[in-house]
Amino acid sequence: MLTALTIQNVVLIEKLQLSLGGGLCALTGETGAGKSILLDALGLALGARADAGLVRHGTDQALVSAVFDIAHHPTIAPIMAELGLEQDDTMILRRVVTVDGKSRAFVNEQPISIAGLRRLGNEMVEIHGQFDTHGLLDPTTHLGLLDAFAGHRDKVQAVRESWRHWHQLEKQRRETLTAIEKARSDEEYLRHAVKELSDLAADPGEESTLAEQRTSLSLREKTIKVLGDCYDDLAADHAQTDQGAMKKILRAHRALERLGETAGMAVQNAFAALDRASTELAEAIAQIDEATRNLDAAPGSLERVEDRLFALRQMARKHQVVADELPNLLETYQNRLTSLDDQSGQLEKLNRACAEHRALWHAAAESLSQSRQTTAIALNDAVMTELEPLKLGRAQFITTITAQTEENWNQDGCDHIRFLVATNPGQPPGPLEKIASGGELSRFMLALKVALRRVAGAPTLIFDEVDAGIGGATADAVGERLARLAETAQILVVTHSPQVAARAHHHWHIFKSDSPNGTTTSITPLDFSERCEEIARMLSGADITPEARAAAARLLDKAA
Repeated sequence: MLTALTIQNVVLIEKLQLSLGGGLCALTGETGAGKSILLDALGLALGARADAGLVRHGTDQALVSAVFDIAHHPTIAPIMAELGLEQDDTMILRRVVTVDGKSRAFVNEQPISIAGLRRLGNEMVEIHGQFDTHGLLDPTTHLGLLDAFAGHRDKVQAVRESWRHWHQLEKQRRETLTAIEKARSDEEYLRHAVKELSDLAADPGEESTLAEQRTSLSLREKTIKVLGDCYDDLAADHAQTDQGAMKKILRAHRALERLGETAGMAVQNAFAALDRASTELAEAIAQIDEATRNLDAAPGSLERVEDRLFALRQMARKHQVVADELPNLLETYQNRLTSLDDQSGQLEKLNRACAEHRALWHAAAESLSQSRQTTAIALNDAVMTELEPLKLGRAQFITTITAQTEENWNQDGCDHIRFLVATNPGQPPGPLEKIASGGELSRFMLALKVALRRVAGAPTLIFDEVDAGIGGATADAVGERLARLAETAQILVVTHSPQVAARAHHHWHIFKSDSPNGTTTSITPLDFSERCEEIARMLSGADITPEARAAAARLLDKAA
């Protein structure tokens, strides 16, 4: 709840400090004393739009600080954590507005955006009055309020859980469908690619093997010619002239052999050397012949190897991979084609599952909708019961439930909930804020809040103009309902009604005074005797009579 409010240099308020308690808190004073200024100042701390006109004349800036006890308000902690704010049992919202209309916001002395300030402020305070634009007047809150009134927590949770499961499956179905559509669009290309890669039948490492073969084959012809020339030079049986080495050695060998043993040891040694030379030369000729035969018998040709190597590299360039990756690419494309059939089967399963979960969600949503229909009648009756004592007996309160089209279904079901009113018989119902006048609006809000009092809401409620145009028994009924609300929430009411003021647990008087610095608005708490005097003034006007004081005392005694 709101425990303290500090205001500096806001219009007529020079400096004001207000300590607040729980229960019903009444703010009274003569017309023009500055009650609306006080609410405007509080609105700044709650994130309302800043206006340079709120800065007191002759000063540089206005400052408003609102202190809240949040120890027993669990919904605030997650919001503060989300906003990156330090948390304690106390939350201080502070707003500074400069004379040029610029403003800064702080929470527990930490800078925060105005949107963040407004989010926290809306969580802590509801303001109900002629110019209220949030809370019960916000149509987006009506569904949640109706469900809370009905105690639909389990039903709502079931619908939300069913919605989550359904949409998880829908997400998988869409992703699978997208993958299939993409694969189908590529299917012709994939089949063509698989065929040409299969026809090529590339092997890992084949490119480097072919490159080595090409190098070797490009040297083969030259090698064969050299070996042939060597063979011709050495082999006697193929020599075209008498210059063959073997033929010459054999001729010399035969000549020395004819000399016989009579030639002496030197000739004998020469004969032996020629014998060895002919043997070695024969071995060399045999090796050259074998090498030549091996080259002639080598598989393939240079042209065949070069064609294959070109085909590999051309395919690799086409698919923007290296040649060694072509076998893996073929496997990838084959798997993608295979997965088309697998994904089609998976899509069929997901289609069936989505249809089943859609039906389950719709059944849960329909059950919730039927319960809402019943609850709406009960809420209408509860509000209408409160309207008669508030001098709104000719009015109607109607909770409309409209079935949404499928594109507007959401996790909360398929209903659109709206609170409508008609203030006079025969008048068509319409939005509350457009149909009711200022005073009627506040009393409608009061009736709604009383009907919804067991529904959790902001811990602090402010009512402005709730007693406009009423008096007597009606004003007493307003006060009685405000007091009932104050049993579960802090209620601040700006009132001109003595019957309402007498019901308050705390009472402050707002007044204007003149000083050398100009006219200022001040506020002071009232004790019992001062309250009696203020209520007497509210009853009789400027001239307070003994009868007014006696009537004031009776009102206070009745409310006690």
